[in-house]
Amino acid sequence: MAGIKALISLSFGGAVGLMFLMLGCALPVYNTYWPLFVLFFYILSPLPYCISRRVVDDTDSASNACKELAIFLTTGIVVSAFGLPVIFARAAVIAWGACALVLTGNAIIFATILGFFLVFGSNDDFSWQQW
Repeated sequence: MAGIKALISLSFGGAVGLMFLMLGCALPVYNTYWPLFVLFFYILSPLPYCISRRVVDDTDSASNACKELAIFLTTGIVVSAFGLPVIFARAAVIAWGACALVLTGNAIIFATILGFFLVFGSNDDFSWQQW
């Protein structure tokens, strides 16, 4: 039952984060859809870590280069997702209020992605790999 509660809370977090992103785009005050390019970062952020988990054998306790590279690439993607709305706002492509809404959505979405990997990332009896 704990897995169902975690799944419901993660889906709620994702919905709230996407709501902030859509508010930053679709409110009549802002009315520009450039911040939707952040969606590419949402899709790309878990990919390096997922690929490294499939390639690397987790039997050793020491860290290895593949996992460290995956964490580095994931960090770069997340930082880019936070930087893109700031650059758009600085270049006057979007308003600063839209930038604040998109940054709030980014924080919630990336916290949701992190929560997903913390809850379902272990190889316990309830894992995301069974889906």
